[in-house]
Amino acid sequence: MTKNSGVKKVSLVSLGCSKNQVDSEVMLGLLKQAGFELTSDTANAEVIIVNTCGFIDAAKEESVDTMIELGKLKKTGRCQVLIASGCLAQRYGTELLSELKELDAVVGTGDFPEIAKLCQKLTKKTEKRSSPEAMVSQPAFLYDVKTPRLRLSPRHWAYVKISEGCNYRCSFCSIPSFRGDIQSQPADSIIAEVQRLAEEGVKEVNLIAQSLTSYGLDWKKKGELPELLKRLTVVDGIRWIRLFYAYPTDLTDDLVDLIAAEDKICSYVDLPLQHIDDEILKKMRRKGGSKLIRSLLEKLRSRIPHLSMRTTFIVGFPGETEAQFKKLLDFVGEGWFNRAGVFTYSHEDGTAAYEYSDSIPPEEKNERCNRLMSLQEEISLSKNQALIGTTQEVMVEGVSPETNQLEGRIEGQAPEIDGVVTLEGGAGPGEFVKVEIAGATELDLSGKILNASCRVS
Repeated sequence: MTKNSGVKKVSLVSLGCSKNQVDSEVMLGLLKQAGFELTSDTANAEVIIVNTCGFIDAAKEESVDTMIELGKLKKTGRCQVLIASGCLAQRYGTELLSELKELDAVVGTGDFPEIAKLCQKLTKKTEKRSSPEAMVSQPAFLYDVKTPRLRLSPRHWAYVKISEGCNYRCSFCSIPSFRGDIQSQPADSIIAEVQRLAEEGVKEVNLIAQSLTSYGLDWKKKGELPELLKRLTVVDGIRWIRLFYAYPTDLTDDLVDLIAAEDKICSYVDLPLQHIDDEILKKMRRKGGSKLIRSLLEKLRSRIPHLSMRTTFIVGFPGETEAQFKKLLDFVGEGWFNRAGVFTYSHEDGTAAYEYSDSIPPEEKNERCNRLMSLQEEISLSKNQALIGTTQEVMVEGVSPETNQLEGRIEGQAPEIDGVVTLEGGAGPGEFVKVEIAGATELDLSGKILNASCRVS
């Protein structure tokens, strides 16, 4: 790639999920390779890129508000060019350009590898702005080991996106409309990337995708994820491999047995279920019903000792009755999950559920969300309190800038979403130590690092 002759400062603001973060890391890698100077100070940047989320109303509002706010820097800062990339850009394209006059370009999920060329082009014509640029095509781009990437995560853990897109068509979900069908990254590329990450000091690899357990289905093959995992477990230096976004019907016996048997694969399952009522699940176009869900949960609990489970639910789906919500409430009350995320239904254009009437008032959706979250918080607190007095292996994260306390995570705590262990003692980021758990809240734990001889190298 041709180096940028007039060096410009670029700032990238990444919104949304971990998959979006990886896309942001790729853009940063490409920009650095092209010779741009990267800065986290948006007020000092000539080019600002907002990698947007377009999943639900709240995420769209955050993306739009962020772009409007950063657009003000064209008057108060050094900003010359403002670009929207990612899901919202892919979903609304030229409509976004017409609504937000601050924008100079939109770049979709399939075009962001051209971000450096676009920035070079736009920074050459700032004296007189021509019509905004729209780069929106399909399918979404999936990076590989050869793609430049500048990680935003700490040195000792990383996200690895093993596939892009999704073949499922849940009625509430807009993701396939802007991420497309599944594309799996070749196993050799994933292995090479993880080996490189290990050489850089990464100890924990978090495998992500829209539907992780669908890995390889675009090749018309089944059982590809367990085979990939077996190869990953022999990579020197990697201590934890964590699995995100497992679709219930794709969580096979082979995969469950592998998680149970392999020490490097975290005893942790992220299993978005969305609901338990069969009528609601059918309207959601979810594969499998309540019987399959219960059978799977029983299998997971019986086969994987000390398993931590996270899930997500949607409340206020069109037509959800109080009785159907009560069924979900009772199900959560059975105590299956260590943690759960609860979302109020968002009526998204372009989805199959959009044909239903969004008849449940927002205040009722919020009330159901609060009831379900309050119940899960009680369960999470009980499960955390059960760890008091036990000795746990903890990966040290470092000193929190917010609390100025040393923090880490146990195997059952995923980065960024599942809480931390506040630590008494001394250790460095990425170090594994033994910790006696002394306190617990519904989210976090606290404990004392045992003597140095108990540390795990």
